[in-house]
Amino acid sequence: MTRVLVVEDEESIRMALVDVLGSEGYTVLEAGDGNAAVEIALREDPDAILLDVMLPGRDGFEVLRALREDRLTATVLILSARGSELDRIQGFEFGADDYIVKPFSTMEVLARLRAALARKGGSTPGVNEIDGVNEVHFGSVTVDFRAYSLVRSGERHGLSRREMDLLQFFLRNDGETLDRMKIVDAVWGADEAPTTRTVDQHVMKLRKKIEDSPESPKHLITVHRVGYRFVTHSEA
Repeated sequence: MTRVLVVEDEESIRMALVDVLGSEGYTVLEAGDGNAAVEIALREDPDAILLDVMLPGRDGFEVLRALREDRLTATVLILSARGSELDRIQGFEFGADDYIVKPFSTMEVLARLRAALARKGGSTPGVNEIDGVNEVHFGSVTVDFRAYSLVRSGERHGLSRREMDLLQFFLRNDGETLDRMKIVDAVWGADEAPTTRTVDQHVMKLRKKIEDSPESPKHLITVHRVGYRFVTHSEA
């Protein structure tokens, strides 16, 4: 049975989520502050976490970062009244699977929870690994898919879900020249309609995290008028 941890300091919201999740057959755990959330999550290893941002003790972003650094692989949906682009980006970079802005309906949360669990459960290989390996090393970079992060030259960088999917695709096709539409089809799929410019923007973000000098990349190489080639062994 799927276990969901609800982390919310407003009791009325927390109880509404607990009730609806219980009625849908989920086993529900709950926490009212950030410190309790980390303790319960690490002890109980839930399948999913509904995580408020504004919490007593540690805020939701600190909780999420701590859980990913401890390699907890639960599906995480952030629930927050803070809906700015910066807040959303920060949440995804720390490893959130979805970001829901308050006020929301419990039915919306249920639908998005089901979708997030299905995405994670249906990926092959797992979304948090590549061909059964949870860590990959290249150059000065160590990628930890379970922690949604990488370390380059001693500095840790969070990976958004899309950045992680993109990096996994490049790693699986090490040394191969990939045109932008092939990348779109593999990483974004048929359910979304990104432009090739979207690929370029995500590549730029990824370069800043994996390259010592993003302006002169050694691993993620632009192939003029075609797309990109990723090489684990530096070409420079």
